[in-house]
This record gives sequence, structure tokens and C-alpha cells, in this order.
Amino acid sequence: MREAMAGTRKKAFGFDNLIDWLEGDRIIWIIVFAIIMFSIVGMASSTSLLAKLNSASRFDYAIQQVYISFGGLVLIWLICKFGRVGILKFLSRLGFIGSALLLILLDSHFQGIPFLTPVETQPGSGTWRTIIMFGVPVMVYEVVKVAMVMYLAWALQTLKQKETQLADKLAAFGWLRFLSTEEGKVMFYVGAPMVIVFLLELAGSNSSAIFLGLVMGFTVIVGKMKFKYIFHLILAGVIALGLVFGMQKITGWKFLTRVTTAISRVSDFHGDPVKELHKHEPGTLAFQRILDSSKQVTSAKVAVSTGGLLGKGPGKSTQRYIVSVMYEDYMFSFIIEEYGLLGRMLILMLYGTLLARGSIIVRNCDTVFARCTVAGLVALISCQALLHILVNVDLIPMTGQNLPMISHGNSSFLCFCIAFGVILSISRMAKKKIARETANEMKNAPFGTGDETSDSLNDLDDLESREE
Repeated sequence: MREAMAGTRKKAFGFDNLIDWLEGDRIIWIIVFAIIMFSIVGMASSTSLLAKLNSASRFDYAIQQVYISFGGLVLIWLICKFGRVGILKFLSRLGFIGSALLLILLDSHFQGIPFLTPVETQPGSGTWRTIIMFGVPVMVYEVVKVAMVMYLAWALQTLKQKETQLADKLAAFGWLRFLSTEEGKVMFYVGAPMVIVFLLELAGSNSSAIFLGLVMGFTVIVGKMKFKYIFHLILAGVIALGLVFGMQKITGWKFLTRVTTAISRVSDFHGDPVKELHKHEPGTLAFQRILDSSKQVTSAKVAVSTGGLLGKGPGKSTQRYIVSVMYEDYMFSFIIEEYGLLGRMLILMLYGTLLARGSIIVRNCDTVFARCTVAGLVALISCQALLHILVNVDLIPMTGQNLPMISHGNSSFLCFCIAFGVILSISRMAKKKIARETANEMKNAPFGTGDETSDSLNDLDDLESREE
């Protein structure tokens, strides 16, 4: 008896107890901690050039990352503790409204609100992605990604349960009568928000808009929307895009100003940088852009090719002094240079495992909202990591997508922390629901007390065979 009590006491103060305290899918918690460790170590080495420009120490950025990581972990834990899915649904609607307003404010460059001030990413670049909120810079596009996935999950759940009271009330007006039909409700709750947000984001960043469109499309497919409605959504998007292009061409209205940038990036990727340089005068903005772009791509290739099996070692990267955005857009190539093939495989394993664990959680979700939210957020994180990696190995043109939670960027880091928190919250609720169902089944079983089954519920791996 004493030995048993001692064993229990040892477990209570051991690592297992800490894992139990971190509720939700344990493997995802491990992924989060591993990614955060990569981010802290990466910030200590990759920000050498940034620290030099700002007359600071690169360890200042590492310490800053420690602080933001601690805050992110607290945020994940708090969201994970949400015990009711209704809170997540409320936040999804609030997030959509807030993100749409931020996009409008960003695209209009409106300066009239003291605590909400849009700023250029680089003065004179014409790139507007950041809003200073109460003195804190926020990357709006990162907020929009998470917000739209959660909103679409709520909208699809609303359509499935036919809780469309708002559309029904608006249909009372004669000119909005079409909202009483099923197709009208789909366009109201899903189609119109998707098209509006896509166009608003397209005005500032083509790559972010296209990526967001793909993630939103995947979320809708997971929600099992009818194919004809998916086709209508695509058609509505194409028509809206055509109208915007037409108005811009006829009236000179400057809305899609980043289209030329996207075209140039694609042409630079397939073309010869030297020939492109000769087309422009030295000292011009176009000349400098091509020069910087080619320099960064070449340096990233050097970093990847010289990494070897184990890399050059922490703090021994040479390309970090050449690539100005190594800590953001080329973080993966930096990791390969310092940690070699081993670092590369660890990064791929982390995001690949996240994708696998996400699929397990999705299979154990019993509602459209939970299923679409987890699937959409996991796809968002994993696919963004994939795009970043493909850019770093020079397989696709520059997209500006950072490596989730590893690349530099506080607002991006916290947004992905919210995503992880929501995933863990839903996995926690799914585990509890399955545990209750299993306990009820064992009560009615002719044999056994259910202790063995109760122990197996510590991990969702034991529940992979369960189907909805």
C-alpha cells in the first residue's frame, strides 16, 4: 500500500502531472514547445544584421522572443481552457467584423483614428500591411487568416442547423427577397464575406490574398458544401474581380496597386536577373528591388547548399549578414545553414506531425464548426510553412509568408498562438465528450469496470478508429 502511495505521490509531482495540466492533445503541445524553442534560438542568431542596424544586441531579440513566447503560451493555455464552444463561435463572428474593419482602414490609409494608424512596411515601398494599435504594430493579414477560418466554420454550422434568423429578417425587404432561398443564404453567410475579404486583402497583398482564398476554399470543402454552391462562390469571386479591374481601368481608380508587383515577381523568378537589371537605371527603385531580390535568392541558395548534414553550428551562419530579411522570409534557409539536414528534417517533422494530429482531431469532432475550425487552422499553419519552405528552396516566387511561430514577428506569433489555442480547446472538448460516451458504454457492458478504457483516453491515438 505504501509503495503504491509513494508511486502516486511521485507521479503527482512529476512530468506526467505537468502534461496532464496542459489539457488537449499532448502531441500538439509538444509541437508548440518545440517550435517555440526553434524561434528563440533562431532569434538569437538570425537577427545579427537587424541588431546592427538598430544599434542593439542580437541577444536583445532573443530575450524579447522569450517574453513573447511566455505570453503566447499563457494565451494558448487560456484559450484551451474554454469549456464551451459558444465562446469560440462568438469570437469567430467578432473576429470577422474586426478583421474586415481593419482591412478597410488599412486599404484606405486612413489616419484619423489616433490609436489605429496604418503605416507602410517600408517608407516609400507602397506596401501597407501594418496598423499601429495602441502603440503596438499589428500585421493585419495575419489576423485576417485566423479570423476568416473561424468565421467560415461558424457560417457553415449556421447554414447546416438552419439558424439563419438574420437572413430571414432581411428577406422581408422586397429587394432582398432572394435571401429567403437556400442559395441566397449561402451567398449571404459565406459567399459575400469571402469575396469582400479576398478583394480587400488583394488590394494590399496578392500572395496573401491568394493564399487566404485557398485556405477559405479548403475550409468550405471540409464543411461539405454542395458543389454547385462552391462553383457559384468561384464565379462570384471572378465576376467581382473583373468588375474591380474594369473600374480601375476605366476610371483610373487605384485599388489593386500590388498586381504589378506580383507580375514582376513572377517574371523575375522565370527570367534572368542580370537582363532585368539592364532594363532600369542604377539608383532607381526598380533597379534596387531587382538587385535586392536576386541577392536574397542567391544568398538563400548558398545557405541551403552549405548547410551539410549537421550545419555550421549555432551563431555561425554567414548569409544572415547578407539577406536583410533572413529572420522573416528566409528563416528556413537560415535553419538549414546552421543546423543542416537535421534541422531541416526536424522542421518538416514538426509541421507534418501537426497535419497528422489535426486530421485525428477532425475525425473526432462531432459538429461542423469544430471540424471546419480545426481543419482550416491546421491547413493554414501547415500550408503557410510549406509555402515558406518552397520559397526558401527557390521552387516558387517570393510570397512574403513567414515560417509560422519561428520567423520574426510578434503579431504573427500571437495570431498563430490563438490558432493553436483554439485547436487545443476543441481537442480538449472532443476528448471529454468521447470519454463521457465511453464511460456510459462501459457502464452497460457485461464485463469489465472500464478502468482500462479510462487509461487509454489519455491520448487521442487510442480513439483514431472511432468514426462519427
